[in-house]
Amino acid sequence: MQNEDIHTRDQEIQALLRDYPMPEATTTYFDQALVRATHEGTRRQRNRWLVTGFGSAIAAGLALWMIGGFFLNTPALPTVDPEIPGITMTLEEPRTVNLVFASAEPLDAATLTVALPDGIEMSGFPGQREVSWQTSLKAGKNFLPLKLIATSPVGGEVYATLKHDDRGRTFRLRVDVS
Repeated sequence: MQNEDIHTRDQEIQALLRDYPMPEATTTYFDQALVRATHEGTRRQRNRWLVTGFGSAIAAGLALWMIGGFFLNTPALPTVDPEIPGITMTLEEPRTVNLVFASAEPLDAATLTVALPDGIEMSGFPGQREVSWQTSLKAGKNFLPLKLIATSPVGGEVYATLKHDDRGRTFRLRVDVS
């Protein structure tokens, strides 16, 4: 379109609008318009803040969930496995612990190995971290009394491994020292 066509069209629209009378605005019209405009702006602003606050709360919740998940899954202190039986010992005081081995059938020439953590010794074997011997087990429950001595406050896990032919099983005992 050319500039003259636009100008002609504008004049036609203005001529048509002159034929439609427009009522005079009352004295309160402008006051009411300002109140409505202010009220609408306030409502929009309140809704905007509500949505912003809600969105921020969701974002903060997600951040806490992620951080909490990270710290809950990453232990800051050593964890204790509730499946592992444990005992508490006093430093330098011998304590007898009965290990129980159940066997469905008698086992001849089974090898039993006890591995000890640093700071825990077996009576009669000072300074040794591992003690092995051959034994025979009867069918049913077999008790093995171990006399342990805590030489440092560290503690740890005692591993008792029973092997017979090509089969073997390891038992764990958590030792805490107070």
